[in-house]
Amino acid sequence: MKNLYLLLLTILATSCSSIQLHETWKNPDITDFNPKNVLVIGVTPDLKARSNFEFALVRELNARNINAIQSSVVFEKLFQDPTKTEAEIEAQINKLLTNGFETIFVSAIKGVSKNESRSGASPKFDYKLQRFLGGYLASRDDYFNQNDYSKYEIFYVETSIYEVKEDQEKHLIWFASHDIIDPNDMNKTTDEFIQNIIKSLEKERLVAKKNKKK
Repeated sequence: MKNLYLLLLTILATSCSSIQLHETWKNPDITDFNPKNVLVIGVTPDLKARSNFEFALVRELNARNINAIQSSVVFEKLFQDPTKTEAEIEAQINKLLTNGFETIFVSAIKGVSKNESRSGASPKFDYKLQRFLGGYLASRDDYFNQNDYSKYEIFYVETSIYEVKEDQEKHLIWFASHDIIDPNDMNKTTDEFIQNIIKSLEKERLVAKKNKKK
């Protein structure tokens, strides 16, 4: 039992990334996907955060010979509310096609939860601890009765890739949901989040790997 506990702690200690993939799905009908003109949408009313996220993702896609543009440049006043984004995309399909976009890349924060770390560890470690030992910790009064605790937030982010065609509904190509734990440094968190997305897309062969500089 002691060895198992030590092994678990080792696993937790070595996997404390601030970005955790929760779910991913690829359309099984997609066998050949070669996006050429992509509109990148980061859904948030914070224009600076939106612009930073979109620019960083556009840069990664451009590096893979995919023409991508920030929505904050083309549609600055749209895509600020995650509850309206789907309807806004549907309403703009013909305009998107007129502007040459056949692929839409959308990432939106769907919720935020407030958590308390009573393990004395960092939020990222505590997040892992509660996921691995949730049922066990729920029965431990000594864990919840500690006076020394810290608060942190978890952001739930959903990312989707759609293909759009004239006078038709958008088609979902790929979907992923992530947990972002205690994002104190937004620039660092954004870069880590985008790298996580890109690796998933490379694994699914939806985007090519970046050419290495000689």
